[in-house]
Amino acid sequence: MRARAAIVDDAAAIARIYNQGIEDRIATFETRARSAADVTAWFDGVHPTVVVEHAGDVVGFASTSSYRPRECYAGIAEFSVYVTREMRGRGVGRAALVALFDAAREGGFRKLVSRVFPENEASLGLLESLGFRKVGVYERHGELDGVWKDVVIVEKLL
Repeated sequence: MRARAAIVDDAAAIARIYNQGIEDRIATFETRARSAADVTAWFDGVHPTVVVEHAGDVVGFASTSSYRPRECYAGIAEFSVYVTREMRGRGVGRAALVALFDAAREGGFRKLVSRVFPENEASLGLLESLGFRKVGVYERHGELDGVWKDVVIVEKLL
């Protein structure tokens, strides 16, 4: 496995992996599949995205996005990590996040934050093993398929 900075040419693979996460209904409130064009918009020159390759294929990614528009939050980024179904549980997510830590630091970020469904135990375990702190729980934070879901708030100081 090899982690590297994502490039625009990776957008289709990233969209495919993200769409699996949407379909699985355990990692995001999103319900609309994303296209390569949608993912291309993530490449804003500010928020790093990394991919993990295995046998020449992109099998996972971790990305950052804007946390809040106010200047005081400029050093904080939201993050996401997704792994293709076939490669889950094999260290891809860990490799993606470790690479993202370096890319985020280099990009001037000092903290990563996210929200994780409580039932997504694999992700919560990974994040805990990498030093993320559970800040708390937003109760009934969003609706997915007609069900209000809680999310666990996590953060990591870089």
